[in-house]
Amino acid sequence: MPLAKPSLYRAAGVAALLAFLPAMAACTQPSPSSGPAESSHGMTDNALPGNHVHALAVNSESGQVLLATHEGLFDVTVTPATKIGDTNDLMGFTVGAGNVFYTSGHPGPGSSLPDPLGLMKSTDGGKTWEPLSRQGESDFHALTVTKSGIVGYDGQLRGSADGKAWEVAAAGFAPAVLAGHADSDTVLATTENGIQRSTDGGKTWKAVPDGPVIQFAAFADPTEAFGVAPDGTTYHSADAGVTWTRKGRVASEVQAIAAGNGSGGSPSLWVATVDEVVVSTDAGATFGPANTH
Repeated sequence: MPLAKPSLYRAAGVAALLAFLPAMAACTQPSPSSGPAESSHGMTDNALPGNHVHALAVNSESGQVLLATHEGLFDVTVTPATKIGDTNDLMGFTVGAGNVFYTSGHPGPGSSLPDPLGLMKSTDGGKTWEPLSRQGESDFHALTVTKSGIVGYDGQLRGSADGKAWEVAAAGFAPAVLAGHADSDTVLATTENGIQRSTDGGKTWKAVPDGPVIQFAAFADPTEAFGVAPDGTTYHSADAGVTWTRKGRVASEVQAIAAGNGSGGSPSLWVATVDEVVVSTDAGATFGPANTH
């Protein structure tokens, strides 16, 4: 499922996160079957279509791998990437059940849409968008879906059952990324102090004891989750984010991640770096160009 790019980390959180890495490294051990392995691919035919990727998502129903960028939405399942819909600056972006997309951000040049966009919804694969709520009020940099609704962060952590009426959660932290799944009410929030976890759709939260400090998180299904640390180290959880195992490393700077289950049912991890989109089919241990999978 999808995961938005944490722009707020670049401004305020990366240095703090890196300071926590030595302490947290002792809390997570490498997988006994596979040590860390770096990706080192830079294929020009897998280059990103936009200069600034805010979110990466996998549409489990269509198989599309989608990039939400400063220049709009792109399908990178095919080469070259295909532009979808209007040119808006898409910040938060997530794919829900029934092929429904949700986004937030800023209108593009010449658009009559309010700034910020608030929450918008698409039921035609991102070709057109319907404003739902908080137009001119909210720019959700972090956005995810759950079984019971939508969770977003626009300076406050908010939850909504219908995308229109919102309640503010008393979380006490600023998430860089929110990760959920449409078939579960478990939500993960990445913060500079570690992972926060909710099991009630974002209403209440608890810190994950001894968890790694990760900058990005994504669910492949209700139980399989992935995380990537600021230095590119990848982590896998088989119990919806309660415990984590260090797996490998992405060598290039990461912009966004997404996860999903392949045709055989095994989880895959997609990573948008500053250069390309790569994918892992071995729980984040190794990576290859996404256009070969």
